Amino acid sequence: MAVTKECHAQQRHAHPRTPGSALVSLAILLDDALRSDGAGFSLRVSLPWIRSLPLASLHDLRVTIDGDDVPLPELAPSPTWWFVQDRIVVSSDVSLEAGTHEVLVAFKLLIPNMGAGPGQPLILPFAAARRLELDAPLEAPRASRDVPLEAVGSPA
Repeated sequence: MAVTKECHAQQRHAHPRTPGSALVSLAILLDDALRSDGAGFSLRVSLPWIRSLPLASLHDLRVTIDGDDVPLPELAPSPTWWFVQDRIVVSSDVSLEAGTHEVLVAFKLLIPNMGAGPGQPLILPFAAARRLELDAPLEAPRASRDVPLEAVGSPA
């Protein structure tokens, strides 16, 4: 699985390469991605692709915090879209202590209209690992929109 480690301050990216993996230069987890929400936490995940994709393109979503798998609901089929500027908000009722946490998010994207061979869709694995501070302050305003996973692609 291709892993993108996103650096804290400069948003530079280190790209460990494995044979057959692609470089990913679009941030998946931004500095303010990990938030407490009263009942647990939420994680904001950016689309690491150059175009908006149907939400149905998202498969095998997995989140770990400090090495522990976070239980997530099964993704239901959806006719909505994950827009490039949107960050999907994945919520959990798991409580987190204040401070910094090791966060890993991994998923696969099925890329429409691109084949991997005769009759084979292109499915790309993505993963991002970062140390994130719970409720980190925003350094500058963002143009992104945080959208709950179940509402991705719905009109604002």
